[in-house]
Formats: sequence, structure tokens, C-alpha cells
Amino acid sequence: MACLACALFFVRFWRESKDRLFALFALSFTVMSLNWFALGLLPVDDERRHYVYVIRLVSFLLILFAIWDKNRTSRQHPS
Repeated sequence: MACLACALFFVRFWRESKDRLFALFALSFTVMSLNWFALGLLPVDDERRHYVYVIRLVSFLLILFAIWDKNRTSRQHPS
């Protein structure tokens, strides 16, 4: 639930600013909430449980991409 709350927080900022960074952060936290949801559904002793962490990797890669994209676009359009 905390990840979804963070996603809604970033959606609010995205709606106000239309900055892609906030949209990607919201998407990342939504993906992270899917990770926690999947982990909650799997039994603790399931051997496939570690595959769910690929979802978390995608979330962190989205955050890295968002930061890279923000820095790249700010250099192209100095304000």
C-alpha cells in the first residue's frame, strides 16, 4: 500500500507539472507494488519466489531511466 501511496503522490505532481520524471516515478512505484503483491501471493517456501524480484529490478531500472532522461533533457534545453 505504501508503494501505491507513493505512486499517487507522484501522479499528483505529474498532473500539476506534466514533467515526465514524475510520471516515470509513479510507474516505477506502481510496478514495485505489483512486486509486493506477487510476493504476498506466493508461499514463503516456493522455489520460484526469487523470480519475482525481476519485477523489482524493472522498477529500479525505470527510476534510473527517469533520472537519466531528466538530466539528458535538461542539458538540451537550458532554462
